[in-house]
Amino acid sequence: MELGGSGFFLFLFVAFAVVVVAKSVKIVPQQMAFVVERLGKYSRTLQAGPTIIIPFMDQVRYRHTLKEIVLDIPEQICITRDNVQVNVDGVIFFRVMDPSRASYGVANYQQAIIQLTQTTLRSEIGKMDLDRSFEEREKINSAVIMAIDHATDPWGVKVLRYEIKSINPPRDVLDAMEKQMRAEREKRAKILESEGDRDSKINRAEGIKQETIKASEADRQRSINEAEGTASAILAIAHATADGMKKIAEVLGTTGGREAAELRVAESYIKEFGKFAADANAIIVPATASDMSSMLGTAFSVFDRLKKITPAK
Repeated sequence: MELGGSGFFLFLFVAFAVVVVAKSVKIVPQQMAFVVERLGKYSRTLQAGPTIIIPFMDQVRYRHTLKEIVLDIPEQICITRDNVQVNVDGVIFFRVMDPSRASYGVANYQQAIIQLTQTTLRSEIGKMDLDRSFEEREKINSAVIMAIDHATDPWGVKVLRYEIKSINPPRDVLDAMEKQMRAEREKRAKILESEGDRDSKINRAEGIKQETIKASEADRQRSINEAEGTASAILAIAHATADGMKKIAEVLGTTGGREAAELRVAESYIKEFGKFAADANAIIVPATASDMSSMLGTAFSVFDRLKKITPAK
């Protein structure tokens, strides 16, 4: 009986020792923090790794993850500045920075963050019209983060990001917005069409203007060219006539030149007088038509004057 009793006490001692060791050694996982109380009062925070505590006096009261926590914010009704009800939901990202303050600063920091986010979001949505609430999501997100981060600092929690997932107006508001957008699109289409028609007319008018200018310039250049050609022709004829007259004057001064000229003038006279005689409508007869010598004398008096005017070479 004594052996049996000592064995029993030995078993109890071993069991007690195992319990004491089990309660004394705590292994904290990575990215976790344990808050230890000693006799009901905060003692210390255990970081990752094995740690020894005093059994029956120290107790792990809270366990916190140090990882980034993603918390879904339930959908809620918000009223915009223009009195439109919208359903808004979002998601918030935060991290426990001080486990002791997260344990004793607030009873449930996650629930507190959800409530604080919803109230702040309602306040920010109420400051702007419905149209701006769609355009300024970044501004709303930043305002919510600043407000919540300031409020959660005593809790040992750091808010990292907040994102609005959706903003859902009522069905009738959506229909009205769709009609408004359709009207805006039709308005822009008509404006673009009218601007295109205006530009087309301007381009056509500009083309006609340029064409008219080019045509007038072409007519002007053609007239100038024709005038220059006519002037050149007249000048060439004048030079040729002058040269011919000089040649005639030179030939008249040579031996036999006057007799050849008289023969040529007489032939031309007879030929031209024959043309007049052949005209059936009228016959022009000079007063001295039968006096050939008188006509030749008159003609050669001109030649004599030309010969005197022409300088000798």
